[in-house]
Amino acid sequence: MESLGVLLLHPMNAYLEQELDRRCRLHRLWESPPGPAREGFLRAHAGSIRAVVGNANYGADAALIDALPALEIVASFSVGIDRVDLAKCRDRGIRVTNTPDVLTDDVADLAVGLAIAVLRRIPQADRYVRAGMWKAKGEYSLTTRFSGKRVGIIGLGRIGLAVAKRVEAFDCPVNYYQRTQQSYPNYTYYPSVVELASNSDILVVACPLNEQTRHIVNREVMEALGPKGVLINIGRGPHVDEPELVAALVEGRLGGAGLDVFEDEPNVPEALFALDNVVLVPHVGSATYETRKAMADLVLGNLEAHVLQKPLLTPVL
Repeated sequence: MESLGVLLLHPMNAYLEQELDRRCRLHRLWESPPGPAREGFLRAHAGSIRAVVGNANYGADAALIDALPALEIVASFSVGIDRVDLAKCRDRGIRVTNTPDVLTDDVADLAVGLAIAVLRRIPQADRYVRAGMWKAKGEYSLTTRFSGKRVGIIGLGRIGLAVAKRVEAFDCPVNYYQRTQQSYPNYTYYPSVVELASNSDILVVACPLNEQTRHIVNREVMEALGPKGVLINIGRGPHVDEPELVAALVEGRLGGAGLDVFEDEPNVPEALFALDNVVLVPHVGSATYETRKAMADLVLGNLEAHVLQKPLLTPVL
């Protein structure tokens, strides 16, 4: 792949960057600040950049694609591709890949971990011990069990199914919503998110982000989930109407939340910081050594398949 010019949009993984540098002609976009310097950088290298590598937060939008007339493939170091202009890629015949499957287990593990952490208040109990409060004030307050809770899943794809499999081990009834009902005899289908929330104690967001699913969790859904319900978002931040979520949590209309993703990352609403019924983590669903290496290898494998004119490993387009 020595002749392949690759534009890496952001420093996302050291191993991936090292391998791209070793195998390809690598251009690092962030080394040129936004504005005239970046525009000049793109003009200077536009003829040689045939591949773009981005992730869930840094994708190939229409402006970038227009600036790269030699672009042939966009390889995303993520499952989410909502920041890639797929229509523009389709029109230009640009191939698009992502990294499904390899991160499924880690994201599903985190979803269950967040649910347990919210209900059992594990981070808060940890702080209680570290602050010497156990010795000073005695036993910690009672919390709520996870086992047996009704778990509703928005989107029963790879990750949603992996979450369902895990919570079954805790004797949790599984409910779900997606556009089409599937043949899952052990899981209960609801034809709307509001009905799903009304019949769930924990609501997990695990669907792709698109115009139909943006703010799929709105005020009505939160009201249906109710003051004892818990929202877990391991999808994308814009799946949830964040101002409504903050208001529902602050006012006690929603019982709790475990959030891995936010609408304007890395900016997190500061009103959440003081709440004991919320667990916040910085978009780490796939952030294990094992999974990030597997994701990087999949990006590299797709680029190699493209150069060798072989079938792509995980094609989107």
